Amino acid sequence: MSKIAIVAALEREVRPLIKEWRVSEKEAGGRRFRFFEKDDIVLVCGGIGAEAARRAAEAVIALYAPKVVCSAGFAGALDPDLRVADIIQPRRVINASDGSSVNLNRGEGVLVSFGAVASPAQKAKLRDSFSAQAVDMEAASVARAAEARGVGFAAVKVISDEFDFSFPAMERFVDPSGRFLEGRFAWFAAVRPWLWPQVLRLARNSGRASRALCDWLRKTDVASTPVSSDAQSLEAMNRQ
Repeated sequence: MSKIAIVAALEREVRPLIKEWRVSEKEAGGRRFRFFEKDDIVLVCGGIGAEAARRAAEAVIALYAPKVVCSAGFAGALDPDLRVADIIQPRRVINASDGSSVNLNRGEGVLVSFGAVASPAQKAKLRDSFSAQAVDMEAASVARAAEARGVGFAAVKVISDEFDFSFPAMERFVDPSGRFLEGRFAWFAAVRPWLWPQVLRLARNSGRASRALCDWLRKTDVASTPVSSDAQSLEAMNRQ
């Protein structure tokens, strides 16, 4: 049993943290997962997207019975004042697809989970629709898996792309399991030299964000972060 389970999307988001942790492979739900363990913390990288996050959260809950499941990783800024490497601990996580939400007992602002990497135009719409400060793809699914199994939920995100950052749609580089197809992406970028400055910026931003997130996770007891207190639909909140 582990007190804390962390669910991230990709290992590159948390590599500075887990590089010396114990690694084990286990099966859950007909899939194999790599788990990184240290003391009473276990971390799993489930892949990109809502379904990948849900599967990973369900697997780590089933195998490790944690008290709290924390969704950690990269997020995009919806607030133009947020900068790369800023840490976000939201007070509410909203699922953009159905309006459901999870309230946390502390934290600030709103994180909205969206089904794709958001363009600047989509970021503006999400900000206006949900009064949100940041967007990711996985937190709402992790929250739903935790709620369904009576496990506490927490979220910590780091800004990896600012409000005005623009890049071609990335869905084509993600397989059905949520894995990022680095070789396909590298070939796509290699033959489009006009994208090279953005690729370099993306790489630099990702490195800075990863280091900031891992530093935060090292220094902070995740168990002391804001934990879910209830879940309710956006419609119900609007009626209050």
